[in-house]
Amino acid sequence: MRADAAPVIVAAARTPIGTAGHALKDVTVDQLAAPVLASLLLRAGVAAADVDEVLLGNCMGPGGNVARVSALAAGLPPSTPALTVDRQCASGLAAIDLAAQLVRNRAGVVLAGGAESASTAPWRFWPPEAGGEPVRYERAPFAPAPEDLDMGLANDLLAEEAGVTRERQDAYAARSHWLASSAREAGLLDQEIVPVGDVSRDERPRAGLTPARLSRLPAAFRPDGTVTAGNACGVSDGAAAVAVVSAEVHRRLDVPGLRVLASATTGVAASRPGRGLVPAVRLALERAGTSLEQLDAIELNEAFAGQVLACCDELGLDPDRVCTQGGALALGHPWGASGAVLVVRLFSQLLARGEGAVGLAAIAAGGGQGVAMVVESC
Repeated sequence: MRADAAPVIVAAARTPIGTAGHALKDVTVDQLAAPVLASLLLRAGVAAADVDEVLLGNCMGPGGNVARVSALAAGLPPSTPALTVDRQCASGLAAIDLAAQLVRNRAGVVLAGGAESASTAPWRFWPPEAGGEPVRYERAPFAPAPEDLDMGLANDLLAEEAGVTRERQDAYAARSHWLASSAREAGLLDQEIVPVGDVSRDERPRAGLTPARLSRLPAAFRPDGTVTAGNACGVSDGAAAVAVVSAEVHRRLDVPGLRVLASATTGVAASRPGRGLVPAVRLALERAGTSLEQLDAIELNEAFAGQVLACCDELGLDPDRVCTQGGALALGHPWGASGAVLVVRLFSQLLARGEGAVGLAAIAAGGGQGVAMVVESC
C-alpha cells in the first residue's frame, strides 16, 4: 500500500495508570474505557455517528463484550458495533492492528485500544468435584502443560538463558522509574491523560528508586532467580485508545497524526513468551522497509526488566533507546491496555518531533506471541 493511502492515527488518549487495589480500585473496566473513547471524539474532531467500529482489548473483565458496554457508556450510538479482543498482554496493540486492517478494507473511522481493571475483575471458580468445594480459578492456561509456565518464572528463565544479570535488571528498572518520574513532573504525560474522577497522574513511578535499593529485594519466583518485585511490572488498572482513520478521512480532517506503515504478529515457544516481540519487531521493520537504526522512538512493553534486556540483546538494540520517558516497569501493566499505551506514548513523542519521525511499538504476550507496529508522523 502506498504511504499516502495508509491508515492514520489522528488522536490518542489514556487514563492515568493505577496500581491494582489503590487509586482506581473502584473503577470498573467500562468506566475506565468510556471517558477515553469519548475524549478521542473531541481530540479527533469526529462525530460519534461517524465511528464505524470500536475494538478494545481486555483479558480479565466481566465478559458481556467490554468494548460494546464501553462504547455505549461513552455515548456512541447503538448502531456502532463493537468487538472485544483477547491476545493476552498484546490485546490493546492487536486491537489497533485490527482497526488499521478494517480501515484499509472498508471503514472510515475506528476507535481501538484496550482496558483492564485488575482491581474489579471478577473471581471465578472451577466446579467442585464430587463432595468437594469450588476451587478458585487463578488464571487461564497460556499453553498446554508442561509449557504453561507462570509469567514470572518463564521470564526469569529467559533472563538466565540470555545471560542478563540481576545487576542489569535492577539498573534498568531504576532507570524506568527515574525517567517516568521525570516525565511526569515535567508535564510530558499530561496531554495524553484523561482524568478519572480526581485521579489525573500515574500512580506507580517512584523517583527515589535506585539500583542499590532494588538489590535488597529477594527473588520472587525461584530461590536462585533474578526477577524480583522491583524489577518486574506492577499489576495495574487503566485504559488507552486511539482513533484510526482512512487516508481520505485524514485529508478531510487535516490534522497531524501517525501513519501506520506496517505491523506484524508472530509466535514463539510458549514456555518463553517474553521473546515474542523479537520476531514481531523484525517482521514489522521488514514490512515497513526500515531498520532499528532509523527509528526515532521505541516503545517496548516492560513486563520484566530481564525480559526487555534479553529481547534488546537478541535484536542488537541499545536499551537506552527504549522507553525514554519510562515504561511499564514504572507506569504499570494494565494487561489488556498495555499495547495501546505504547501507541499513545508514541503519539505524544513523535508528533512533538515533527513530520517524518518513525516509531516502533512492540509487546509480548502469554502463550508465546508478539505484536509490533511501525508508525510515522505525518
